[in-house]
Amino acid sequence: MDSLPQWLTSMVGEDIAFWLAYLTNGKHLQWYASFRFTILAALLGGLLALGFGLLGAVLRASRFAVLRGIGNVYTSMVRGIPDVLFFLFFPLAFEQTAEWIWAMQVCTPETIAASQALWPPCREANWLLSTNQYLFLACVSLGIVYGAFTANVIHGAMRSVPKGQIEAARAYGMSNLQVMLRIQIRQMWVYALPGLSNVWLLLIKATSLLSLLQVADIVWWAGQLGSPNYFPQAGLVHGDWRWAYFFALFVFYIIVTFISERAFQRLNVWARRGMPVEG
Repeated sequence: MDSLPQWLTSMVGEDIAFWLAYLTNGKHLQWYASFRFTILAALLGGLLALGFGLLGAVLRASRFAVLRGIGNVYTSMVRGIPDVLFFLFFPLAFEQTAEWIWAMQVCTPETIAASQALWPPCREANWLLSTNQYLFLACVSLGIVYGAFTANVIHGAMRSVPKGQIEAARAYGMSNLQVMLRIQIRQMWVYALPGLSNVWLLLIKATSLLSLLQVADIVWWAGQLGSPNYFPQAGLVHGDWRWAYFFALFVFYIIVTFISERAFQRLNVWARRGMPVEG
């Protein structure tokens, strides 16, 4: 553990100096930096979920049976699959599919015969993903899973728009696309935002699964830093402090929840602008 300068130690005292040195060493700085993975996964995953949700809701509201069937299959199937299972399946399936396609281009019978591993077919086709690539695949997984929940919320909100306004828009000569874009989607946010806030909070909780995809996120670092740390040369540094690190994550997620609730309150005020006041 790096020590602080003597002048700072004498100023703040031995106890405070110990904790300042402990909480600012290299490992802890890496832990603090890993918070960006959680924040990026939540933001990008949320945007993708909103995109998939809008697409799924439009498909479910389509007048074509084939498109309605695709929307219903997507929302029903994805909602019924456990998050952890899909979170592990999609990146692995994508990675191995990409390796299989690349193997057909670069692998020869000789390299396949020389390979001792069952997968990939040859060493040249092995795709070693970086942390950023795993993070992107995790965001796509979050978007697909929670896009199904978002699609249900948006579909129900679109059906909650008063039918009289839709009929009036059609009477003015608007096409079905114009009615959807200018009437239904514009007004459905008032009905959708309470449900979307719940989906957003569920998505935030799911960001704790990033470590399953070899991303050194805040949960992984908390487990590593809090584990009993014993060095024969330095002696016992600390015992099992994982409870303290996980408690810090509890506080972090509570703060994120508080900020999210305030943001959705502002969005609700924005969505109600120009809307008729309910009696």
